[in-house]
Amino acid sequence: MANNDKAERRARALEIAGILIRNGFGFLVNKWGLAGRQSRWRMPQRYPRPHEKQTQPERVRRTLEELGATFIKLGQVLSTRSDLLPAEYIAELAKLQDDVPPVPYEDIVGMFQQELGGPPEQFFLGFNPVPRAAASIGQVHDALLLDGTRVVVKVRRPGIEKTVDEDLAIMKDLAEFLESNTSWAKDYDLVGQVEEFAFTLLNELDYTREGRNADRIRRNFSEDPTLYVPEVFWELTTSGVLVMEEIEGIKVGDHAALDAAGIDRHQLARRCAHVALVQVLDHGFYHADPHPGNFFVLEEPEGVIALIDFGMVGRADEKLRRTMNRLALAVTQKDVDRMIDELTSLGAMRGKIERQGLRRDLSHLLLKYDNLPLGKMSAGGMFNDLTQVSQRHGLQLPAQLTLLAKVITMAEGLGRDLDPDFDFFGFAKPYFKSFYRRAYSQRALKRRLRDGSIDLLELGLDLPQRLRHTMDQLDRGELTVTSRVELEDEVIGRLERATNRLAISVLVAGLVVGLSYLTSAFRPEGTRQFGFMFLEFLMVSGLIGGIYLVVSFWRSRK
Repeated sequence: MANNDKAERRARALEIAGILIRNGFGFLVNKWGLAGRQSRWRMPQRYPRPHEKQTQPERVRRTLEELGATFIKLGQVLSTRSDLLPAEYIAELAKLQDDVPPVPYEDIVGMFQQELGGPPEQFFLGFNPVPRAAASIGQVHDALLLDGTRVVVKVRRPGIEKTVDEDLAIMKDLAEFLESNTSWAKDYDLVGQVEEFAFTLLNELDYTREGRNADRIRRNFSEDPTLYVPEVFWELTTSGVLVMEEIEGIKVGDHAALDAAGIDRHQLARRCAHVALVQVLDHGFYHADPHPGNFFVLEEPEGVIALIDFGMVGRADEKLRRTMNRLALAVTQKDVDRMIDELTSLGAMRGKIERQGLRRDLSHLLLKYDNLPLGKMSAGGMFNDLTQVSQRHGLQLPAQLTLLAKVITMAEGLGRDLDPDFDFFGFAKPYFKSFYRRAYSQRALKRRLRDGSIDLLELGLDLPQRLRHTMDQLDRGELTVTSRVELEDEVIGRLERATNRLAISVLVAGLVVGLSYLTSAFRPEGTRQFGFMFLEFLMVSGLIGGIYLVVSFWRSRK
């Protein structure tokens, strides 16, 4: 069985390499070792050249679509990582289409037999065999429950788990190979990034998790009538089948239908921004794919927003939200030093931070937005600029922050699409202030003090034992202290040149003083030949030593 798995993985790797070469990325196959690490993986040398009119970002997108479900999801995740990819790639990956031919109805019936123990007709009054939409992971069908309730049914594609497992295993092997052979892969913790992506994707394959995400967001908005979340019918939901209430509303991007229904688009823009900001700042649990296709506007009650598709969610703990809030405050106050402190605390440093250069670039960034009205500022543009500065100075911002920024940016774009005059920054300001007051309220500070006191108490209880262990090591001579001083090459060079100059100066001074003393003190009465020969020997020796040090000094400068 294990041999079959390996053979299937090799076959899939061969297929991936062929698709890469066919789309003009053969150099990656050779560079990453896909074709050479196993002789059975060697690829044909000639394939049709890619369409010359396509840009490289376009070819990347088309290649990911051709590679299938796992790589489409990877591209969708990467479309949120403006800290990793240039803007033109981000824009292209955001267009990724997940449309594939539907699964035959017979296979859907088989999935129902496997998941629920019977065909769809056993559980539904009506079930449309033609899917409403088909994607690489699953497809959606319209149905009626036995009591006549209209529902949508998500059914996972048969066999998709095996394909995803093979692709993830190949990705992990490739990440380990790159980390062993390149420095950039180590800097970005490529294996860790692949493992995080695998965790997200495997969760998305389990429809019970999507149902729980919907339930959690519904509970969070239980006292807020702004948002409506469809009901999950758990008696018919499994890891491979999800049954949810049908939403009948107007798509938020259909401006003509909104106007015909008398929906105030300015108010709707504010509600969309409200939903995003409350999820991010108040709940710390948010819908991570808020594109217009997932927003509907209900006509009854009028103007209420309905949200669908809860497969991708994000989490922001209180520490991240506090840091983000302080960073936003530093930007509005044009406090560059505070911005540096917050960015440093957010980013994993891949090297030494040159604070003066970072300070200069952040000052230039603030000048770009100086005296610009809030209504003209773009949250997405500002975050992209901030990301580029961070990258340039070796700061890798956490994935949670980039995903969170994507949600805020999409909410801003949705609001301005509904109302071009919508001032997102002005609208969001009270939300940030409210979060700040809560985060530093007396109650919150007491809670943090209590948590810190517990950590301090545990440290105090453990300290005597650890101190005794350290003293025992010291008594046995097993304690080693290593100290390392790191200096810049320029400083070391200056110190070396100064030391060489000092040595030459001492030598010359000593030679002059010594010879002067000997010349004045040496007064032979007899023959002078031996005395003068000795004096000449000393002079020549001193000159040779001086020349040697000068040559050594010159070589050290080389």
